Amino acid sequence: MMANSATASMTVSETQITEKTLLQRCLEGERAAQKQLYHTYCTAMYTLAYRITSDPDQASDALQEAFIDVFRSLKSYKSNGTIGAWIKTIVIRKATKQMRFEQRFERFEEKHDTGIAYQTFSSSLLEKEIAALPEGYRTVFTLSEIEGYKHAEIADMLNISVSTSRTQLFHAKRTLREKLKHERYD
Repeated sequence: MMANSATASMTVSETQITEKTLLQRCLEGERAAQKQLYHTYCTAMYTLAYRITSDPDQASDALQEAFIDVFRSLKSYKSNGTIGAWIKTIVIRKATKQMRFEQRFERFEEKHDTGIAYQTFSSSLLEKEIAALPEGYRTVFTLSEIEGYKHAEIADMLNISVSTSRTQLFHAKRTLREKLKHERYD
């Protein structure tokens, strides 16, 4: 049992050393290291961008712009969190910008949660219905319900009020509940 624990500790340490070395090589402009960093995170970050934009072209553009920013500002990365979390923040900002987020979020009176039992529906149906939500609803829903961000964090990322974030989530859930009312698990 101690051998497993020692192996797990070594793996975590080796991962940290490998990531630190990879980041250092990226900072030195080594193309192979940049390619490795990109390939490590591109799939997860594309999925996040797609969930926010609901458009494959916009998601690809946001991903490309995000990684350009990642490599340009890598020297400013502070190891307070993981590199993945730092990249995720950049992707979220680029995806929301890509959607031309200048349009106003609708402001509604805040109401209580609409509770949806998501697990009772197929993932393909949920993805389809989430993608069909209006941009503001979809973005806040994705960041809150899928990515796990708190309303204060969402408000900061999207430059909206906490109340607007909560309201957008409420209306996204209400819209999903109405769309899914007569659906059954596939």
